[in-house]
Amino acid sequence: MIRRAIEAGALLLALGGAAAAATASDNDYPTSARVDYVFGCMAANGQTREAMARCSCSVDTLASILPYDHYVAAETILSMRQGVGQAANIFRNTPQYDDTIAELRRAQAEAEITCFK
Repeated sequence: MIRRAIEAGALLLALGGAAAAATASDNDYPTSARVDYVFGCMAANGQTREAMARCSCSVDTLASILPYDHYVAAETILSMRQGVGQAANIFRNTPQYDDTIAELRRAQAEAEITCFK
């Protein structure tokens, strides 16, 4: 469930979501990022009205905890870790990147507790 949302966020980066971040305040996720997150979340949790409400709650909770630039950084790291070769290994073996991912995971856990329990 969360992995799908993360994959959706990585796709957003590929489509230029980082450019939207330059004009948004730290905790103001662009609408396109919120929609992309909800689509990914719904794909993992069912295409129902209830899933849409919970997924919307989830991205709102995430946005209230994690500044958008931190979200973009974590999604980029996760995307790069899926690669192969030396470049991907750098993203897998750098403790600073682990901290960035941990920050995202904590925010996602809070969102899941708030919206899916």
